[in-house]
Amino acid sequence: MFTGIITDIGEVLATERRGDIRARIGTGYDIAGIDIGASIACDGVCLTVIAKGTDPRGWFDVEISAETVSKTNIGAGGWPAGKRLNLERALKVGDELGGHIVSGHVDGVAEVVAVRPEGDSLRVTFRAPRALAGFIAPKGSVALNGTSLTVNEVEGTDFGVNFIPHTQTATTWGRVAVGDRVNLEIDTLARYVARLRDWAAETASA
Repeated sequence: MFTGIITDIGEVLATERRGDIRARIGTGYDIAGIDIGASIACDGVCLTVIAKGTDPRGWFDVEISAETVSKTNIGAGGWPAGKRLNLERALKVGDELGGHIVSGHVDGVAEVVAVRPEGDSLRVTFRAPRALAGFIAPKGSVALNGTSLTVNEVEGTDFGVNFIPHTQTATTWGRVAVGDRVNLEIDTLARYVARLRDWAAETASA
């Protein structure tokens, strides 16, 4: 589990296809403190560390399955060398929950359709897949590229998010542009509320 609070900006150093995709990601994390088998959210995708090293800089390797590629922005152009990624280590018992509960299981890909300055902040409008739009509510939470964010407004499949200066510098969001495709994970609470609603309707009609 994660919180959506980004703690490092990593960089894709190399990728290789071995049936699945194997990616090497450079990081500022202390490599000695990362165990093989640990989970790290990379742009919101929960991935397992399978190798690590420090030459010429700290790095870890992950394998990305075809299923993950199909559900994330990895399938929309891949992760080329040099791509910057939002990173978060897995939540530990006793850690501060500064964002919201994030599983690292991406539900789909949203598209950036508008970016405009608003004071020192950026107001960004995203377009969600229609099947996921109903789970997104004003003042609710979403995870976008692994970042816990509050939704400002919703209109149809479009929703807006405000990025303060700190978020722009502490994550990859300072470089956001129209046309970007981003990993979207809906709020777990919204998912269960919808399931309970559907279950109640099914039970009533049985």
